Amino acid sequence: MTIQEIREYLGQFFAFVELVGSGEVLIFAPAKIESAQKGDVTFIANEKYARFLESTEASLVIVHRSFCVDEFTETTSFLKVDDPYSAFVFLLKKFATPRTIAARGISPTVSMGEGVTIGEGVSIGEYAVIGARCSIGLNTVIGAHTVLLHDVTIGDDTVLFPNVTCYDGTIIGKRVVIHSGSVIGADGFGFAPQSDGSYVKIPQMGIVEIGDDVEIGANSTIDRATMGSTVIGRGVKIDNLVQIAHNCTIGDNTVIAAQAGISGSVTVGRHCLIGGASWICRSS
Repeated sequence: MTIQEIREYLGQFFAFVELVGSGEVLIFAPAKIESAQKGDVTFIANEKYARFLESTEASLVIVHRSFCVDEFTETTSFLKVDDPYSAFVFLLKKFATPRTIAARGISPTVSMGEGVTIGEGVSIGEYAVIGARCSIGLNTVIGAHTVLLHDVTIGDDTVLFPNVTCYDGTIIGKRVVIHSGSVIGADGFGFAPQSDGSYVKIPQMGIVEIGDDVEIGANSTIDRATMGSTVIGRGVKIDNLVQIAHNCTIGDNTVIAAQAGISGSVTVGRHCLIGGASWICRSS
């Protein structure tokens, strides 16, 4: 793309996009400012990275509208916006090469149960297992060796990477992404202590419900409810290695970083930020 084309593209998302310098230069890839070369686009969202302007070879730098760039315009073009970080994210989406999760169509090695409903445009990779009465929405992609037990429902345009496991009854919304190794709907940790010191397992009879536009990182686990549902709200983003226990409710657009844990029956509100290695317990 030329810089002018990038300006026009970002103009779809931002009201203010000002070009300083030439708009005719070709841009081939995004890069970090400290290692960017000619033909690369980079950004400055934190002033501590401004020192790299003296040494970067980037052809285009995205900066905040208040940033003074006068001394650098002889060698570099700039796009001024209100939110450089978000602008660069949209450019990353533009330049990113789509991953191939599964070959188009349904592999002949897939094991399919009775009564399965599959929408148009679905792709299912090698040796996946689709249990009885599962429902898979339009254009959903299911990676190799992924397992759906019976009665799983998946919405449109969802992606399950290889080796995801969804236990019976799990409900997954539209445009959800679940990365490899994650387990959705395993039994919650429920055991009743007995007078002789032993434990009796409490049946875990509920399900997990995942809203639209959720992303779940690799090797994360979300337990099914004892009764009712463990609920992951719309737009929630969950990092790798996160544990969410039975009967939790995670509010819309909450973000949970790696190695966090949430114990049973905890309710987290909307738009919360939970840092890495945090632990949230329900009071007795």
